[in-house]
Amino acid sequence: MYVDLLTLYFLAIGTLLASAGMMFWELRANPKRRKELRILASGFATLAVGCAAALYRRDLPGVTGSALSNLVILGGYLLILNGVAALSGRHYRRTSLAILIGMALVWTAGGVRWLDVMWTYISSVPIALISGLTAWEMLRCRAMKPLQSRYIVVAVAGAHTALYAGRAFILPWFATQPGQEIQALVGKLTIYEGVLYSVVLPMTLLKLIRDETHGQLLLESQTDYLTRLGNRRWFFEQGARIFNGKQGRGAVSVLAFDLDHFKSVNDRYGHQAGDEVLKAFAEIAGEVLGPDAILARIGGEEFAALLWGDDAPLAQTLGKAVAERFAITVSNRIDGIGIAATVSIGLARFDGDAPGIMEALAIADQALYRAKSLGGNRLELAQADEPATA
Repeated sequence: MYVDLLTLYFLAIGTLLASAGMMFWELRANPKRRKELRILASGFATLAVGCAAALYRRDLPGVTGSALSNLVILGGYLLILNGVAALSGRHYRRTSLAILIGMALVWTAGGVRWLDVMWTYISSVPIALISGLTAWEMLRCRAMKPLQSRYIVVAVAGAHTALYAGRAFILPWFATQPGQEIQALVGKLTIYEGVLYSVVLPMTLLKLIRDETHGQLLLESQTDYLTRLGNRRWFFEQGARIFNGKQGRGAVSVLAFDLDHFKSVNDRYGHQAGDEVLKAFAEIAGEVLGPDAILARIGGEEFAALLWGDDAPLAQTLGKAVAERFAITVSNRIDGIGIAATVSIGLARFDGDAPGIMEALAIADQALYRAKSLGGNRLELAQADEPATA
């Protein structure tokens, strides 16, 4: 089936408008990205209006139609750039204003005399620049780095940059009569690429924002609301990953923590003070064990940690350091009232013969129970024949 270029052009305009509508609708589902979605939606809508206006640019006298439609198109591209940059908390307000004013002056100075040159070649320069900046902003966007689909945005914006840079700097060499066929070919290529741009770029940006929101929801479901550590589910998922991977074939240590007499802390000082004690322990344990440790709150006042590789042999020393620092810090931290809070620790060490994460934690728990029975505020090492009972 043959589709003429004008139909494709209208298809691109319609797709841009539909994409703008979808992004405005998405505002309700993604309130954290409301600003970015609003800017992007405005950008695609403005770009669609500018492209539609370009069809009637010769109906206005002189250079007016071409200049206005080009400036509206540039405004759309600039809004898209600012929307992508806003994902990282950046903006291009001054740059955008400078580009629009600069192009307005260029149209004023050379539009009447070189109308076709301005429209075909010169106007492509800022489009290439803006598209290149859009690709760069997406490439360095930290929030989107875990998402592989961001490379689609980079590729589409990069291809747009290459096409319009070619129109600006290479196509003029074919302006003579023998190059007319090449110019016509580039014109068709621009339409085809424009249709792909209008479909792929907004849909991928929308997918990125949705995937980011999904990832945040997943992270929240695996995070303890009070201490901001991982929760029980997260600990077992991450622990299974370590035990089942190559890390599990080396040295692995599991630490089980239980705050001593925590109920009495709540009863005597109140639940708010108890919450502060839990947060204090999470902070101290995280600092002592280091960022590579898998540390989680698995119950009310129960925590667990997993160390592997070079950190595993240091587990006993690190565990004792956590207990000592916690006892000292909490006694001076909670509103200056001197809460006496301590922690008991059970440690299970494995060297190449580690069981599953649940069994390993059960063994560490048995050592923890022994530490509690001996008065608490101490670390006990699991014996070689420690039973793995819950």
